[in-house]
Amino acid sequence: MTSKKKFQFTFITIVIGFMIAVMFQTTKQPVVRDTRDMWQLREDLKREQELQAAILKEIRTYEDQLRNYEVEQNNSKKAALQQTLIKLQKEAGLTEIKGPGIVLTVEPLFDESLIGQEVKSVSPELLKRLINELNSYEAENVAVANQRIIATSVIRDINGRTKVNDYWLTQLPFKIKVITKDAEKLYNRMQVSNAPDEFAVENLKLSISQPLSEVTVPAYNDAIRVKNISPVNSK
Repeated sequence: MTSKKKFQFTFITIVIGFMIAVMFQTTKQPVVRDTRDMWQLREDLKREQELQAAILKEIRTYEDQLRNYEVEQNNSKKAALQQTLIKLQKEAGLTEIKGPGIVLTVEPLFDESLIGQEVKSVSPELLKRLINELNSYEAENVAVANQRIIATSVIRDINGRTKVNDYWLTQLPFKIKVITKDAEKLYNRMQVSNAPDEFAVENLKLSISQPLSEVTVPAYNDAIRVKNISPVNSK
């Protein structure tokens, strides 16, 4: 028998011997029997049930907390959207605004019997120059004869009559309400303005009130027309 065959035989013999030893050790170990009686089994079962119930209760608690977090998150998103909507409506002039400011009054300078003609209204050009001047003096909200002036407002002449938004400005006197952060500063600037002289040329008197702690500017009531704007294609 060659040395190689001897090695193979020895290796196989060792493996078979190891397997027999494992089998013998397994059969030699005694079978462990559950020696608990009926009462012990019932107590153990009761403890397992109580443990399971406690685990299920804790799971439900975490599920309730998760649902509450989701509800709070949704409510906070809704509240944030609502606040944003209110802010945008306010900036767009769609809500009534109250704040410090001044009130300008436009009325005839002389009676029509003295000048021989009736003064019906103010020209669009004169009115627009006044509004531009107020804006340059940091006016935040302006209303002409209770017509809110916004970014899309139109002041124009149609057949000799002045129209503000969709309102015909044909009655004198009328008031121009202005809200600003610093009413005193706006009042002082208007005191040295050329606006009263420009109105006087058209036989109109422009009166400026003292600074007021609260002026009410109404909301813009007409539909806002937006042109040359289309939704963005997300694709």
